[in-house]
Amino acid sequence: MMRQAAFALGIAIPFFVSQGSAQEIPRMADGRPDLRGIWQTLNTADWDIQDHSAELGVPAGQGVVVGNELPYLPEALAQRRENYENRLTEDPVAKCFMPGVPRVTYLPYPFQIVQTPEQVTILYEYAHVFRNIYIGSEHPPGPIQWWMGDSRAHWEDDTLVVDVTHFTDRTWFDRSGNFHSEDLHVVERYTLTGPDHMTYEATIEDPQVFSRPWTMSMPLYRRQESNMQILEYECGAYLEAARDAE
Repeated sequence: MMRQAAFALGIAIPFFVSQGSAQEIPRMADGRPDLRGIWQTLNTADWDIQDHSAELGVPAGQGVVVGNELPYLPEALAQRRENYENRLTEDPVAKCFMPGVPRVTYLPYPFQIVQTPEQVTILYEYAHVFRNIYIGSEHPPGPIQWWMGDSRAHWEDDTLVVDVTHFTDRTWFDRSGNFHSEDLHVVERYTLTGPDHMTYEATIEDPQVFSRPWTMSMPLYRRQESNMQILEYECGAYLEAARDAE
């Protein structure tokens, strides 16, 4: 009725029609999506990957776990509760350890992607961490335990799929104590959805800790500042300085 009355009075009311068309994405010379640039998340997953209320030092946030449920085995759930109780001192990142995969992606620091047809390298601002992701090659034989795992990738249409294995059990998924064992297996998916947006998904498998695989999903945003660059976060030096000041 209001729209009809407006037309009768000669008043123009703007409205929008969704076109439903995907934006063009940048591409490399070989036709693959161009993932190069400096990216960052905009969420609170580093504090807790599930929905959580605010508390001292922790902003409220919506989770990044699809379905918001973590299928812990009963014995592993007891360990998760213990981790939560000791989270202020036992979180590996609080000790300046490498954060592991996928947590390194949603730390509150930017990271830079460098890309060639054979390899993708990700340089993280946090503590000089970096990953070499080799395309079209196999994992080395294990068992091996690395903080950041071993990353091997392939393309599925326009999605870079990264298979990550060979982990240590000494990293957490977040500051609230969600954890894994050395049997962790992560499959990451990087999909450009526009020139400056990317969907990041990580599917988690760990039969020692979880009863089934589960997935987290979040957008990544390309930083737009003309002078944007990865800076230096020297975690260990800052921690040592804080101890000296006590």
